[in-house]
Amino acid sequence: MNTPASRQGNLIRYIFYLIGYLMVAGAFKLVTMNSPIHIWDLILFITISLMVLLFFIYRFNREQRFFDRSYSGSWLNNFGLIIASTIVITVLRIFVSWLQSTGKLKMYHFQIAYLHHESTLAYWFLLLALGVVIPVLQEFLITGFLFNYAFRQNTVMTAVLGIIVSGVLFSLLNWQDSIALLLVNALFGAIFAWSYLHTQTIWMPIYLAVLNSVILIIMT
Repeated sequence: MNTPASRQGNLIRYIFYLIGYLMVAGAFKLVTMNSPIHIWDLILFITISLMVLLFFIYRFNREQRFFDRSYSGSWLNNFGLIIASTIVITVLRIFVSWLQSTGKLKMYHFQIAYLHHESTLAYWFLLLALGVVIPVLQEFLITGFLFNYAFRQNTVMTAVLGIIVSGVLFSLLNWQDSIALLLVNALFGAIFAWSYLHTQTIWMPIYLAVLNSVILIIMT
């Protein structure tokens, strides 16, 4: 029960982490339901987000002592991956935004809501919440904890299955009423998961997820 090798313990922990994420998502929904944004709703979101984020970081770092990280790539190799991944995510996100601007893809839910209640405060809140906080929590939940608990075997099949599952969960957490957008989100989620397996550090998919979300919001 006390280590990531316990299936029962893993399930209980993961459900607990999922509840924490849903609390943040609920607080985000509460803020965006009101226009203009209410200051107390904003304070509630920030408070819950900080609590859950700190808890995720603490638990993830604590659990890392149970894993043997075998990756030995140099800093220059990681630097090259960072640059290449940054370019790929940026180009893909711009391409998707172009498809949306030409009517070939639907708008995201938050984009439609923002266009109806456009304001400076709403924009900065989206940049903070959807651009930073929620992507970070999602990567801990559907990449870090998920692989640590469910996809620990060092095989190609396990890696591929984990990447697919992580991509699907990313798409579900960012649910859209469009199959095309769901597939787009699944692709981004799979790329984030792959970067985690390649570098064996949670900070790589977190960086890419935040980059993706920030570009998405800026181009709204």
